[in-house]
Amino acid sequence: MLTPALLALTAILTLCTANPNPRDGRAMAVHESVVAIPSGFAHGGSVPSTTEITLRIALTQSDIAGLQAKTYAVSDPSNAIYGQYLTPDEVANYIKPTTETLSAVFQWLSENNINATSVSSAGDVLQISLPISKADKLLAAQFTSFTHMQSGKTSINTLSYSVPASLQPHINYVHPTVAFVPPLRNAPRVTAVKHKRKSTIQGRASDAVPAGCASQVNPSCIQSMYGFPGAKANNSHSNVLGIAGYSNEYANSADLQLFLRTFQPDSVGTNFTVVEIDGGQNDQALANSGIEAVLDVEMAVGLAKGVPVTFISVGSDNEDGVDGFIDIVNSIMAMPAATRPTVLTTSYGFNEPDLPVSLAYAMCNSYMQLGAAGISVIFASGDGGVGGIQSTECTSFVPTAPGACPFNGLPPQSAASLSGGGFSNYFVTPGYQWDDVTAYIASIGDEYSGLYYSNGRGFPDIALQAENLWLVNGTSCASPIFASMIALINDRLIAAGRPVLGFLNPFLYSTAGRAAFTDIASGTNPGCNTNGFSARPGWDPVTGLGTPNVNLLLSALGL
Repeated sequence: MLTPALLALTAILTLCTANPNPRDGRAMAVHESVVAIPSGFAHGGSVPSTTEITLRIALTQSDIAGLQAKTYAVSDPSNAIYGQYLTPDEVANYIKPTTETLSAVFQWLSENNINATSVSSAGDVLQISLPISKADKLLAAQFTSFTHMQSGKTSINTLSYSVPASLQPHINYVHPTVAFVPPLRNAPRVTAVKHKRKSTIQGRASDAVPAGCASQVNPSCIQSMYGFPGAKANNSHSNVLGIAGYSNEYANSADLQLFLRTFQPDSVGTNFTVVEIDGGQNDQALANSGIEAVLDVEMAVGLAKGVPVTFISVGSDNEDGVDGFIDIVNSIMAMPAATRPTVLTTSYGFNEPDLPVSLAYAMCNSYMQLGAAGISVIFASGDGGVGGIQSTECTSFVPTAPGACPFNGLPPQSAASLSGGGFSNYFVTPGYQWDDVTAYIASIGDEYSGLYYSNGRGFPDIALQAENLWLVNGTSCASPIFASMIALINDRLIAAGRPVLGFLNPFLYSTAGRAAFTDIASGTNPGCNTNGFSARPGWDPVTGLGTPNVNLLLSALGL
């Protein structure tokens, strides 16, 4: 079971008995609290007592440890049940609450005259709506307004909340309460490409990379650099590449056609489908398109030729606490098998310390569900080096989320100075990379001691070109590139009658998987007024295992 690696974190779980609930006489216990208003937020004043607030109550899942064990088993090429992925219903059986949990929580809510509805297919998340005054009494809290000073965005939070002590084993967390999450950040840096600057191309000596790729990287360069197959995919009936879209960024069909005419003329006319959740849209007015959404879709359609691409637009009508990052998982798991993505790429994220432990683990466990169902999950690592996602001020190294979750593959760009990388403060080193992390920590000795958690999950997992790309620089460029690779490999696997790759990391870190990477032994990821970590032979927290080659990955899989 996933458990927090550290205790001294933003939101801490305490087990101290408080006063009885004035309504039902139950002994209350503080469930989560923060010691002070988090940095970057300011108190915005009281909220009218009649203001309606919607709360989500995440219930204890019945067998999350069993799901983790099953996920690793079906994802490990050396395991006898490798590739025998679970159906969404089978996943739900692991995470649905016990009858005891449901009975206890519904009884508590009923005693307080509160109706709840389930907002997850497994029934592990309940939603209630009630006035602020009633929420204060129910949770022994003090909900008030807070403002994120940089963005001006306001939210209703409390510094502490309690639940009946007898219910603590049944409740994971309640949101929104102590989660002061800054607005979602996307990872790209929009810059004019400097043609005199040589890109940090990494590849095998035999790669026939056009000379012009040293100054500007387009899809043809990427295909040459990383051994993309020339033929289009032809098993589209069961292989879909999903692209997560957030922050009201939209992918534009007309711009995609211009991109294809310019760089991939043999794919002109290919388009993408759209799925909208949480009030998401996909406005086709060119002025309203988003550079991140446009980039991700154009890279995916241009590189994963023949693979259907679905843009999943996540709106702002979400209550999951992480801008829809959990809601998108629930949506994907509810999709029909024929349209459910086999690969999901995301170019947005958070700094790990901005999330309470409870939410970080809930989000990671959600992505574990996708892995158990045979869906590969890929995130960008961020553009701020060891300072997190475009961070500028930090006194210790800042991991990114969900990138530091052990259940996804994570690419930065190849050894460029803006590559995010490091070690999680929340998640311990997973078994598949234990030897690599241990060796790297030993190689750097006491350097940066105290600035990072040496037993944390190391990231990134791989490296890819993401600098000097047409229009945009940033590690987010790497995520759709790698996702396109995996989608094309899945096509070959399906043609051979084999299961898709699913949760990637056990394969990537295997002996066979490693043979498909070119190691990068130079480069750093500076941040927090340091030079950051250094790339070294073998895995490192700057470039991971190195840069992949599609043809070599196919060979490693016996294709």
